[in-house]
Order: sequence, then structure tokens, then C-alpha cells
Amino acid sequence: MYLTKEEERLLEDPNPSIAKAMEILIAVGKIFKAEKLVSIKSAHVSGISYQNIGDEGLEWLEGINAKVRVRTTINPAGIDLKKWKKMNVSENFYQKQMRILNVFKKLGADLTLTCTPYLIYQPEKGDILAWSESSAIIYANSVLGARTNRESGITALAAAIIGKTPYYGLLLEENRIPNILIKYNGEINYKTLSLLGLKVGEILKADEIPVFKFKRRLSNDEMKILGASLASAGDLAIFHIADQTPEARTDTVVETLTLEIKDETAYCDPDVVVFGCPHLSKDELLDIYRFIAKNGKVKRKVWLFTSRHLIERNKNIVDKLELNGVEVFADTCIVVSPLAKSVNSVLTNSGKAYTYLPKLRGVKTYLASTEDCLKKMYD
Repeated sequence: MYLTKEEERLLEDPNPSIAKAMEILIAVGKIFKAEKLVSIKSAHVSGISYQNIGDEGLEWLEGINAKVRVRTTINPAGIDLKKWKKMNVSENFYQKQMRILNVFKKLGADLTLTCTPYLIYQPEKGDILAWSESSAIIYANSVLGARTNRESGITALAAAIIGKTPYYGLLLEENRIPNILIKYNGEINYKTLSLLGLKVGEILKADEIPVFKFKRRLSNDEMKILGASLASAGDLAIFHIADQTPEARTDTVVETLTLEIKDETAYCDPDVVVFGCPHLSKDELLDIYRFIAKNGKVKRKVWLFTSRHLIERNKNIVDKLELNGVEVFADTCIVVSPLAKSVNSVLTNSGKAYTYLPKLRGVKTYLASTEDCLKKMYD
């Protein structure tokens, strides 16, 4: 892999954190046969919850002595920084999570603590990024037309420190072209899009990129939920929607699949109804608020997850939601926090949560449309 003189100097930098970051990027570049490193516009680092990385990850992070060179955002932590006591989190967990966040603060990262960084800072089409967090990666590539490979938390952090990433994979035009047309003419809601995403993510091979054809345009939030499910089911990091997403085309398709999804809603009696995996947008928050404003105080436990950025800009709405019995959490997510331990069953409109909660947290999870989830709050 070709290195510039400056890159060679970074590899020999007296600061071991910088030299190690270069070593990581070069190792990844060699594995994927990258010809060079390229500059990035931003980085997004996942895997920062103490729930996930534990003491070994904390020790490794605290050994880093460097500064990021580009705008760097970070994924949800294991706690809501203001409500952590309500989450039945131990003092030890809280202290260690704050030590992790202190590392990123010293690095110069933005403590966004969200899996939807594009709702705070939106990259432009063609921007080269180094993002981890599967749902953010697939949204950036597909909906925004930015370019990032499916980075790990470690490689994204290394790229943030150096300001560059290996030039391979989805950074290359030829690796972003759709070759499988997916036709779906059924009902469109969060449940059907989640199930469709999970199904397509499971059946596609590594070199297959889908272009969907729907009977109507999808909203940004619908594309978010579809992409999160696609990424949860496999290694997919890009999709296209005919006549909608920036790089969509159908002239390169070599196979067509027509899929059907049955939206059969069975009765369930969940301990909690959960929205916000990935984190809620303002439009999603408003939809929930409007429904509750019409129906009054909820009868079940309801948890919403979103960014601190959104909560601070919509404080009146959040306050009214909480007066009606809804708990709104920032900075964290049910998948990466100990909150899941406090319940046995969850109802959600998210294919991502539906996939990860049983696997990672051992929680029985039911999937429903947003409308059915809203109705269940009063059941």
C-alpha cells in the first residue's frame, strides 16, 4: 500500500498512540488490498458502552494519548447521564462509563451519544467517512450517498486520530452498484419494512447489493428503519431505492426478486413498549406525542430513546410525554444498557431491537407496526 512521506512519519511517530493508529489502518488496508489511504470528513465510533466493552476495553481506551483530527461523534453509552439512577445502574457501572466518556472528551470527540449522528451533523453526497454503528453506516451510504466502509469501533477511532482511512470497499464507485432488484408491493409500515429488511439481509450474499422498488416513496425514517434491519441481519452496508436514493439505478440488475411480507399481529402482553432503536428523530417523537396528546396517560411502561441533542431542542414535548407516564431516555439505548435486565419482554417497532435484544440481552421481543405499538400502550 502506497504511503506518503507524511504517513510514513506518522507510522514512526514518537507518540505510540498515533503510531499504533497508523499500524491499525495499514493492517486493514493490506487485508483488503487498499492502494492508499484517503482523507475523511468525519468519524463515528461505536462500542463505547461499558456494558459492551468491560474493564479490558476501558483499560485500552485509557491508554490512548492523542487527539482526533476530524469531527468525531460517538455512539450511545450504557446510561442516560442524567437519569442513570432511575436505570438501576450501580455506582461502579456509572463511574466506569464516565471514565470511558472522559477518554473521548480528552480525544476531542463530540459526546453525541447517539446512533443517528446524521440527525445532528449530516454528511454530503460523496463525503468519505469512517463510521462504525451498522445502522448509521447503511444510512450514510444509502440515503445520503456518503461513503464509508463498515468500520469497527477500533478502526473508526484509528481513522479519527489519523484523519484518514484505507481506500477500498464501499469507498470505490464500482463496489456501490446495485445488482439485485427487490420488488415489494405490500403494505408499508415499520413492521413490514423491518421484516423485509431482515429477510433481504439474510438471503443476500456478500457481493449482492439490493435496489428496492416500492409502490410509494419512503420517508427518511422509514429508510432508517429498513436500513437498520438490513444491517442487523447480515453484513450489508448499502441499499438503493429506485427513483429515490442518490445512487439508485436499475440498469445494472442481474436478478429480480419479488417478496411478500405478511403483517400478522399476534396478541402479546409485554413488560414495556420501546421506541427508538435507532434513536428517534423529531418527526417520530412528534408522532408519538400527538397520539398520547389525544389519548392521555399511558397504561403500560413506555420507554423512548433518542439523542440529548433532540431532547434539549424539544423540551416542552418531552416534558409533556413524561407527565403522561412515558420515560424518555437520552445518551443510551435498550440494546447497550443494563435496562433490558429489568424486563422479561419488550414490544417494539424496530427490526434492529427485535434482532439484538433476544441475542444479546436474552429478552423476549415482539415486533409490531408503530400504530400497533401505540395502541398497546393503552391496552
